[in-house]
Amino acid sequence: MNRFAPTLTLLAASTLWGLTWLPLKYFGGYGIDGPIVTLFGHGSVAVFLALPVLWMTRSVSAQHVGSASLLALFGGLANLAFAWAMILGDVTRVMVLFYLLPAWGVLGGKLVLGEHIDKQRGASLACALAGTFLVLGGPDITNAPPGFADLLAVVAGLSLAANNVVFRKLQTVPIVSKLAFNFVGCLLWAALLLIAGVSHVPAQVPPTVWLGVSAFGLFWILAASAGTLWAVHHMEASRSSVLIIMELITAVGSAALLTARLPTAIEWCGGGLIVVSAVLEAWRSAPEVDGVLPPRTQSLG
Repeated sequence: MNRFAPTLTLLAASTLWGLTWLPLKYFGGYGIDGPIVTLFGHGSVAVFLALPVLWMTRSVSAQHVGSASLLALFGGLANLAFAWAMILGDVTRVMVLFYLLPAWGVLGGKLVLGEHIDKQRGASLACALAGTFLVLGGPDITNAPPGFADLLAVVAGLSLAANNVVFRKLQTVPIVSKLAFNFVGCLLWAALLLIAGVSHVPAQVPPTVWLGVSAFGLFWILAASAGTLWAVHHMEASRSSVLIIMELITAVGSAALLTARLPTAIEWCGGGLIVVSAVLEAWRSAPEVDGVLPPRTQSLG
């Protein structure tokens, strides 16, 4: 195998993840919110691909019903909250807050897996929390309190971190089955919010736009997921974790270019601290367990 293929594939997949804000903002312009995008986009993947996979691997999955349900719960919420935050909020702010994921991963590993928080992980956690304070306004945080989109971005990262902890514990379940549970969770969460009246299917949306939402899930999200999954299985975990930060760089750079909205100095400082946090956690020397993957790999978009 060409040794550059995994690197190029991962960079391409991370770029796709970083550009997801473009179709999400487009769909949002038609009044399609996060739950509805998730219902028709991620839900299409669940119906056409995830459910058949789970049926074929039902004998293995049936032995871990409780943990599999947690994958659906946390993975589905993470993906729905991320899409919703992107539609409602500022792209740069949402992406930076979402990248608190390493900090939540450190805390989750400590509380659930009993992992030791050494000096490097402590520094990673401190950088992440300090960066968040700056992104949210620093000393002026009380003048502009965090909004609903900020909350969704943090929930997305926190839920994905919880999903990753469960993902790592289910070592006997095939990775494709675990990812399928995430997709099914997306469908269930979106349907629940629709039934509860939290979200509504907008009227007068052209059929071509609905086809675009389904295609977004079946092709864009699936391609990004498959590309990331394949690439990280063919390179060192530390290297792939750093390369995945290309998602954050792509999102912030493209948003600045296309919306002419540059981050403020304090946002640059906060985002920089969060990136440092991610790099510190990525370059840990601990061995992989069951193909433990970088954050995005265990998500489905």
